[in-house]
Amino acid sequence: MPIGIFGFQALWSPYFLLLLVLVTILYFQVTIKWRRKFEGEESLTKRQAALFVSSMVILYAVKGSPIDLLGHIMFTYHMVQMAILYLVVAPLFLKGIPWWVWKKVIDHPAVKPVFNFFTRPLIALILFNGMFSIYHLPIVFDYIKLSIFLHSLYTFVLFLFALCMWWPIFNEMPEGKKLSGLKKIAYIFADGALLTPACALIIFASTPVYATYSDSGAWLQAMELCVPSNTLQGLNLSGPELFSNMPLIEDQQLGGVIMKIIQEVVYITMLALVFFDWARKEQARKDDPPAASLTQHESNLIK
Repeated sequence: MPIGIFGFQALWSPYFLLLLVLVTILYFQVTIKWRRKFEGEESLTKRQAALFVSSMVILYAVKGSPIDLLGHIMFTYHMVQMAILYLVVAPLFLKGIPWWVWKKVIDHPAVKPVFNFFTRPLIALILFNGMFSIYHLPIVFDYIKLSIFLHSLYTFVLFLFALCMWWPIFNEMPEGKKLSGLKKIAYIFADGALLTPACALIIFASTPVYATYSDSGAWLQAMELCVPSNTLQGLNLSGPELFSNMPLIEDQQLGGVIMKIIQEVVYITMLALVFFDWARKEQARKDDPPAASLTQHESNLIK
């Protein structure tokens, strides 16, 4: 059965698209027109603008396009959503916003102590991966998927924790503690290891574990998260098998595999970027004469 039966609003989320357009306009207003109001402001670079716009485009693709609807029909698409939202969109969004904008937000008295706590490397790793794993426990997953409010809240909070998780790697603030190149590499390895148990639980399960994909009543109720209820009432639907020939267990296992593949691709890319950046800085440090040697050399010239 074609997913077009759910209507234009469910397929393309026009209100969400409008929200992202307004956010993008605000971004350019702040970083170009109003940037003089920020301490330490710098010109917006083409790279930063491209990263931010890319994050908005990809965010719409996974949360506003038919992929979002398919994510409620098939578990495979749900995991594609999760992987791209937290492992691709979050770091692009983080890197796309200049450090002096982040500084303005972070330095707020009500934000700074909370931010400093949640971006501690160990805390950030445990919270993001812990919340991700808890979310995919069947009893938690099915409960959250049946509530528009809880689903939206959990998704938003998990995205905030994803930003905190990526912060120790991409922090560009001039002051404050930063991880060295080797520590960043260890951090990424640890992140990948902590995410593995949740994927393994899904991949190696012998039966479908999520009622919102296997039970027709729960599935229909969960569909209300992205399809207007009046549209669903006018349709005679029995379950996700109407839209896919893939058995539920294979759909579930494929979702876990895809999540793991996307995670590995992203983390290997991040490892390569961090390693080459660290190697470049180490080489530059070796090539430049130490400050003490320069001072001695200048002193000898004066004599």
